[in-house]
Amino acid sequence: MRIQSYDIIPALQSYVKQICTMECDADTDNSYIRVLPDACVELFLNYTSTPVAIISNELHKGSIVISRMSRPKDVQMRKGNGVVAICFYPGMAYKFVKIPLHTLSDTTLSLTDIWGAAVADLEEEMAGSSSNEVRVNLVQKYLFKELANSKDDLHIAHCLRQVQLSGGLIPVGRLVSDTGLSQRHLSRKFQEYVGLSPKEYLRVSKFILSLNHLKSYPMFSLTELAYKSGYYDQAHFIRDYKDYTGYTPGQVLKDRYILY
Repeated sequence: MRIQSYDIIPALQSYVKQICTMECDADTDNSYIRVLPDACVELFLNYTSTPVAIISNELHKGSIVISRMSRPKDVQMRKGNGVVAICFYPGMAYKFVKIPLHTLSDTTLSLTDIWGAAVADLEEEMAGSSSNEVRVNLVQKYLFKELANSKDDLHIAHCLRQVQLSGGLIPVGRLVSDTGLSQRHLSRKFQEYVGLSPKEYLRVSKFILSLNHLKSYPMFSLTELAYKSGYYDQAHFIRDYKDYTGYTPGQVLKDRYILY
């Protein structure tokens, strides 16, 4: 598979984590990869006649939206396929999909279910484009138009920033106190904008931090990695890995078919 990243226009940089093209050559191995949850929403816009991928044993032919909130997904890209892929920061996809994120949590849907007939028009225009740079520009132009018709939620923006700064270790009570909202009201906002409750989002954020540590400090013991990531003990650390990946931390580190 060939993956090429592209610059994100300034207006989208606070919302979009990455934009890239992904192309599978005709001789590409169709092996599955396991993609771990990262609380992000991703769009895959298909500009070929080849189906996009088999995801969790289901074939998806056209452009799709994927939400990986709390479970891994097994993905098999199809030979001859090409897509423009957009990964949003947690809590930022809502501005572009315009539906409550909890309805997307841990699912894969046709993008047509969200953007309607505009998807077919965009796919056709991309298919007739002369280069991937032109295709990426078309997608960013569409996202910018959607952004212009949306509004920010300052409470959610503040909470996401604090969770990121703390590595998922800030207490839910602190977020409630900071926003001045009731815990129930804040939970409803998180479900709508992020796709998870505050408690669930904090848990997966801590897991994501531990993945970074697992990759950066391979010489550390599991106990050292657990404490460095904010876990009370190794047992909770291993439990989260089994819940979020289906594997132990050691297996995640060694398995080349696990993507994180």
